[in-house]
Amino acid sequence: MTVRAVLWDLDDTLFDYASAARRGMHVHLEAEGLPAAYASMEQALTTWDELTAYHWARFAAGETDWQGQRRDRVRAFLGAELSDFEAQAWFERHLAHYEAAWSLFPDTLPVLDLLADGYRHAVLSNSSLHHQERKLEVLGVRDRFEAVVCAAELGISKPDAGAFHAACEALGLAPQEVAYVGDQPDIDARGAGEAGLLGIWLDRNQVGGRPELIRITGLEELPPLLRRDTRFGAPDTFG
Repeated sequence: MTVRAVLWDLDDTLFDYASAARRGMHVHLEAEGLPAAYASMEQALTTWDELTAYHWARFAAGETDWQGQRRDRVRAFLGAELSDFEAQAWFERHLAHYEAAWSLFPDTLPVLDLLADGYRHAVLSNSSLHHQERKLEVLGVRDRFEAVVCAAELGISKPDAGAFHAACEALGLAPQEVAYVGDQPDIDARGAGEAGLLGIWLDRNQVGGRPELIRITGLEELPPLLRRDTRFGAPDTFG
């Protein structure tokens, strides 16, 4: 079946989340002061990354809500019994520095331009709609996407097939008509494939080692990939 749309992950796929998060937290800790529990800035940044991954997993599992995972990250990072107001205020101060560091990857706009005429586009993210809509607006690309679908509002997250199917429904297309591009091999590429989409792993760091997945190392590889039938191994022309 012809691929008619590209469904995108946002963070670390189109948007350089890892760099922005690290730069933003570095500036924030310079302003706030390095907590006494950390011997170095590097130790603090590594711990924040670990806590982010842990509490995002709790959010994805339905153990906490969007704001709750933010406040819990702050409490764990500072090792302090903070009120909701205090934890939220600390996170909001950090957020201002993080947002100042936002940027797209250099290959994002060129490839969106190349694919603009031949494919429809949407975003599926394990985040919140308000947060991702604002990010796309600030980065100047919101008008590139017909729909933005997020886990916080769906109540389910990738790799659950229901998340991928909800995004396909937003486009009015069957899963077989949609390619999904994301930076996580299991959450994104494998999850999309198991949901019936054409799952594509964007392996920017060239980790490799997953021969069962369709893999690219940069977005410039995507347009030629979409113009052949990667699922069945035979060339095709996609329109």
